[in-house]
Amino acid sequence: MWHALVFILNGLVFVMIGLQLPYVLKEIGGFPADTLAEDQDLTIAIQTKGYRVHFDSTAIAWTEAPATVRGLAKQRFRWAYGTLQCLWKYRRITFNPAYEELGLVALPQVWLFQILLTTLAPVADLLLLWQLIGEYINYTQHVGTYTGDNLKIVAIYYLIFIVVDMLAAVVGFVLEKGEDWRLLLWLPLQRFGYRQIMYYVVLRSLWTALRGPFVGWGKLERHGTVRARA
Repeated sequence: MWHALVFILNGLVFVMIGLQLPYVLKEIGGFPADTLAEDQDLTIAIQTKGYRVHFDSTAIAWTEAPATVRGLAKQRFRWAYGTLQCLWKYRRITFNPAYEELGLVALPQVWLFQILLTTLAPVADLLLLWQLIGEYINYTQHVGTYTGDNLKIVAIYYLIFIVVDMLAAVVGFVLEKGEDWRLLLWLPLQRFGYRQIMYYVVLRSLWTALRGPFVGWGKLERHGTVRARA
């Protein structure tokens, strides 16, 4: 018997512990072993058979998060590559109206937000950096006449971007009752450092997929830092 707690992330339901659906597992041919994101793979496979996976907002699963930047990058690469494997595995479902929201909403938005936009996002960061460098050069060459108007425009647009990002997060917090609102303060900071790690793992995943080598789980770092109540 599979015991499960599930949660929803980006429109798809990922398995944290398992599912009480042994007959469904038999129907889909058992637990999938051909992708690194086997939980995502399992959930998509279940939904392709016409079943629905329900979200339990009270479910709690204790897990150990990566303790180092290297460990985080390895974990997120595994997730990104596994997601890419699932998207390719179920590519015939994408935009297929026969699979309703799974084919028309869930899978296309993963392609858009987790793959395409994340791949293009470094270009925006590089353009911003180039603009700042250009403004600095302009300032050093025209110290007496430099007005900084372009720099002000860049700052205004970037501030608007951060505000929109915050508002989207606020909507998520409103929908998800019981969240710690103080966590919102960390949102602007994740744009520096964390986002660049995400760019790296997605680009590495795409490059690895194009090259075609076998990718395994690798060695997981465990530090025994989780303190859960029995």
